[in-house]
Amino acid sequence: MSPGPDFGLRGRTALITGSTRGIGLAIAQGMIAAGARVMISSEDAGDTSRVSAELGMPGIACDVADDQALERLVCGTVAELGGLDILVCNAGITGRPGRFESIDMADYARVMAINLRSQVVLTGFALPHVAERRGSAVLMSSLSGLRGNGAINAYALAKAGVAQLARNLAVEWGPRGVRVNAISPGFIATELSKPLLGNEPFMTKRMAMTPLRRPGMPEEVAGAAIFLASSAAGFVTGHNLVVDGGTLITDGS
Repeated sequence: MSPGPDFGLRGRTALITGSTRGIGLAIAQGMIAAGARVMISSEDAGDTSRVSAELGMPGIACDVADDQALERLVCGTVAELGGLDILVCNAGITGRPGRFESIDMADYARVMAINLRSQVVLTGFALPHVAERRGSAVLMSSLSGLRGNGAINAYALAKAGVAQLARNLAVEWGPRGVRVNAISPGFIATELSKPLLGNEPFMTKRMAMTPLRRPGMPEEVAGAAIFLASSAAGFVTGHNLVVDGGTLITDGS
């Protein structure tokens, strides 16, 4: 009789960008609980140092818009952890809301650089190391990249690109034993979403569009990331796992 699926990460090493708060922090905490050693990282050196100390894991501050900093992050992670099994590209920003006809192109460039270009560059540096361990990568996309959106324009465009990047990388790296998947969270209760959580008209409308009738929790996105990184998902690659309480599939009834 074969053993059941293994959802643990014992003996694995992971690099998680944007891991000092919100979804990234929940993924770090979840992967540590599952047995992994994790490199904590954010662009804020103080936050990185604080969370690193709290979790008892190493930390390296990194501005993901800086290509050289990304290379140093990967090299530092491999040196500190002795190799790299799991990469989680989570760092991102929303940018200014508005229509494309009035978009600020400087803001557009920054949103694209942080949300999409950084993942292209980071995976380029990291996946050769991940391939040595036949590991996996999880790229953070978004529900906004799967639906039309009249407000968070550049963000939605970048996140749609992230899901396609996961598919492309899955094809490129699959022959070397590397799995690459994306996660598309819906509305998740984090510090960044607090203003919306307190906006009763918005919440009434949004929860009516969500079959589970509640926001998601960061830990629920973390659970998806842990699954995709584990050997239980060993035959899953190029997939975009939607974690949205059913918002994508509902007709609003």
